[in-house]
Amino acid sequence: MPSNRYIRRYLVFFLLYAAAMGLYLWLTRANTVPAPYKGGPADPATFMNARELRVSEVYSAQRNWLFFIAYPWEWGIYILLLFSGWAKRLEAAMERRGLPGLLRYPLFAGAVNAIAFFSYLPVRYIGYRLSLANGISTQTLPGWLRDKLVGFGTDTVILAVVTTVAFWFIRRGGRWWLKLWLLSVPFTLFMMYIQPVVLDPLYNQFTRLSDPVLESKILTLADQAGVPADRVYEADMSRKTNALNAYVNGIGSSLRIVLWDTLFRLEQREILLIVAHEIGHYTMHHLEWSAFGAIVSSFFLLLVGQAALVWVIKRWGRHWGIDRVSRASAVPVVLLVLSLITFITLPVSNAVSRRAEAAADDYAMRLIGSAEGAVSMNQKLAKTTYDDVDPPLLVLWFRSTHPSAMERILAADAFDTRAKRP
Repeated sequence: MPSNRYIRRYLVFFLLYAAAMGLYLWLTRANTVPAPYKGGPADPATFMNARELRVSEVYSAQRNWLFFIAYPWEWGIYILLLFSGWAKRLEAAMERRGLPGLLRYPLFAGAVNAIAFFSYLPVRYIGYRLSLANGISTQTLPGWLRDKLVGFGTDTVILAVVTTVAFWFIRRGGRWWLKLWLLSVPFTLFMMYIQPVVLDPLYNQFTRLSDPVLESKILTLADQAGVPADRVYEADMSRKTNALNAYVNGIGSSLRIVLWDTLFRLEQREILLIVAHEIGHYTMHHLEWSAFGAIVSSFFLLLVGQAALVWVIKRWGRHWGIDRVSRASAVPVVLLVLSLITFITLPVSNAVSRRAEAAADDYAMRLIGSAEGAVSMNQKLAKTTYDDVDPPLLVLWFRSTHPSAMERILAADAFDTRAKRP
């Protein structure tokens, strides 16, 4: 069967999948809550006006659709590179020029990443324009492009380094996947350490919190919880978005408590609950568990991935002109397999994340000693970004890393009810 037939078949699959997901998301866009909660604090009709409800229904469906087509779009790029023969021709061109093996891999990875980035840029632009049109993004087009290019540059460097090391082990055979996993352990910890002090500043400016009274209260909370922080950072996110967020990241000396400056639109009690939530992640060792989870999941990713790679190349390699995993032209195959496994396992990783986030919510209310402001805060979070308070099942499984707004509001309301009992 000619290779271009496989490309046409995948294109048909993609179009049918995109249409089916669009229909599913459109039919489930109601943004309502179950009957028992109607008229209560979790019902969006009680804190959104008619226009906001309409925008939330449509915009949620649009951005969820963009999310769901992102993975198949990426797979299609790799499939096109393989079945068109481009991957094999590029490797042959490198061989003719006498490029050494260790140089071929980073160049090949960089070329594939560039093609994937620029091929998907129109879809990202649609997402940016939708966010801008709905008043969530405040970023200028040059600023948005700059952030995307910075991300592309850092991703390309990291991918080039990782690809070179990975294929060095692959070429030597044996249990190369196990050696790669062992090497990934210090790499994961290193990336966690440099994230707040090297990578994050590429996108935003971080300064000391501009409100000294609020900073003092936050540091008191941190000290109460045993978090070793001596300052709170403020990120200049208002020039990019109206969304609200705060986070704790880093390990050891790179640990940071960061508030987006958009949070200052909230009441102080609401801000303190958000910060207490992030402190909860630290005190319950969610950062360490996240690192442990990444290490364990990478073990199974590499274990399953190497078996899948061998099978895929055995099954399709003759169509691509790739006879073994160690070839530079196999880079798109590796990226395709990793992306497929990542997508398939999203429901599991997201479920773990939602559980940790729910625990941090509960910790925050216990640390503050009250749920006062938690309901209004979650309502404002949902309203600011037009979140679907009770997302469809597939969105919950594949996209939701946090409990839904409905779940968080109901949990806060229940905590408040228990606290008021004599």
